[in-house]
Amino acid sequence: MENQTQRFWTRDSSILLGGFFITIFLIVYIWWPLAEEYLAYVDWNGAWWLYMDWLLLGVFLFMSITIVARANLKTDVLIVFVGICGGLAIESWGTQTNLWHYYTAERPPLWIIPAWPIASLSIDRISRFLNQLFELATKRTKSTVDCSLITALYWLTFASFLTLMLVFVSPTFDKSYTWLSLALCILLIVTPTDHRFALLTFIAGAGLGYFLELWGTTRECWTYYTNEAPPFFAILAHGMAAVAFWRAGLLVKLVLGKVMIVREQRVVSEE
Repeated sequence: MENQTQRFWTRDSSILLGGFFITIFLIVYIWWPLAEEYLAYVDWNGAWWLYMDWLLLGVFLFMSITIVARANLKTDVLIVFVGICGGLAIESWGTQTNLWHYYTAERPPLWIIPAWPIASLSIDRISRFLNQLFELATKRTKSTVDCSLITALYWLTFASFLTLMLVFVSPTFDKSYTWLSLALCILLIVTPTDHRFALLTFIAGAGLGYFLELWGTTRECWTYYTNEAPPFFAILAHGMAAVAFWRAGLLVKLVLGKVMIVREQRVVSEE
């Protein structure tokens, strides 16, 4: 049991959790008027627990637990970096094309950007957990899952997503942002590096995305042009975003690895 605890809570878990809470504190401090407006809905002199946003607190607690699981700053820093850049790109696309808008009318609001790397860390943990469960299940039952079945599920899932995406973003076909997003999604879908892990990452991202979208749209923090709360496409889009972030991380690792090799070769040649 002690070894399992050590594997779950690593030396970097405390650092990551501290950074998470500092980020939340800074968001509240910098955008205090927004936080004050939100807290004003709670009747602190009465049955305050009836006014608490338990969905938000539940999501907050879940992500707090998952991001500290087997934390490793060597890989998590990259996830955070990709999450920030990817989140900024996605929010810019959505708000600039009016696919969705925030109640503050910012395009995009900077206070929402930190949510993307936090969610990315959580999705990374969920994806790895699902992958381990898959491997453990096949090992214990001594069964093998045909690769062709995984591949078929991959293409069925992502082809369906792409179809939904074309329908959902069709009002913005006159925007270059939309065509760039479509091109990127198609490129990622037709060049899979690992069908199974991509599928599990998509499931993990969509799963967490459902609760994030449910909270945001029902509280009218953000609203889609369809006025759905939330749109089915938006939920699946979190899965696609998770796959895109994962693939981007792999690409950055590849580039950095080649840079290190070139640097080492130069050092050796100079000696």
